[in-house]
Amino acid sequence: MSELVTGEAVALELRPARLPSRALAVLLDLVAAVAVYVAVTIAVVVSTASLDDAAQTALSIATFVLVLVGGPIAVETLSHGRSLGKMACGLRVVRDDGGPIRFRHALVRGLIGVIEILMTFGVVACIASFVSARGRRLGDVFAGTLVVRERIPIARTGFVPPPPPWLAGRFSGLDLSAVPDGLWLAVRQYLTRMQQLDPQVGWSMAERLASDVAERTGAPVPQGVPPAAYLAAIVHERQAREARRAFGSGASSSAGPAAAAAPAAGTAWAAAGAASDAYGRPPVVPPGAVAQPSDAAVESPGEAVESAGRARPAESHEVPAGERPGTGFVPPA
Repeated sequence: MSELVTGEAVALELRPARLPSRALAVLLDLVAAVAVYVAVTIAVVVSTASLDDAAQTALSIATFVLVLVGGPIAVETLSHGRSLGKMACGLRVVRDDGGPIRFRHALVRGLIGVIEILMTFGVVACIASFVSARGRRLGDVFAGTLVVRERIPIARTGFVPPPPPWLAGRFSGLDLSAVPDGLWLAVRQYLTRMQQLDPQVGWSMAERLASDVAERTGAPVPQGVPPAAYLAAIVHERQAREARRAFGSGASSSAGPAAAAAPAAGTAWAAAGAASDAYGRPPVVPPGAVAQPSDAAVESPGEAVESAGRARPAESHEVPAGERPGTGFVPPA
């Protein structure tokens, strides 16, 4: 990318065209210009057969100048820097400040192009474009122009995997204001492409990014938490805070009461185990997170039947709604 500064002090990021695409565009323009020149020359020769040799020579020179020199200048001026070859290759000639070119820019490029392209068969233009950091030939240098690419492939943004359920809401108290935007971008790019990396390389990269984030936040990475899962939880927490800031306090994130209660539930580890493959290493169970089996779960079948026979019948009166015991159900946020 090349950064151009406009007259209003606005920086534009443009991708300059390189030598192969420019050479193909010039070749297409020359083929079209030569075809037009041959057709016009045949028409001029047929119509001026009765003239003497001097007049025919003058008309031939005028035809050469008008078609091979004036034609490209007129086309670039009227199309604002897009000739036939450049349109086919997705290129455009712009000024140094990113604006459209005018007649004087096209005139300088066309006149110098006669020397560096037509008379030297493109050798001077290729050398100048190869040496220049922006791929500019001599005509671009003297005219103050630049050939840029208009059609840029758009990369598909990857999907950031969600954190494991047992990490949801765990980092809600961290201060993320000191983490720079460049580090957030690096973490996001890693999470979207970690499945394409070598396992060892991805693990070392995740450890390095996790240590950088932990250094900015002032809190170390918890023991037993894979670095990729830690990064996913931090990114999820940042997105939740931005959502609350954008949509108000009513937009609560998934790190609410229901998600905070997930580490205490034994069934949450099934989902966490399924998600552990995405982060490279199975998660370590935090202390106190495994649900202990109850007395009823270890009873034998005979003891269960005996206890069921000794169960007292349910009382007939109803408990008032305000005095009912809590069921442990947490309504969704």
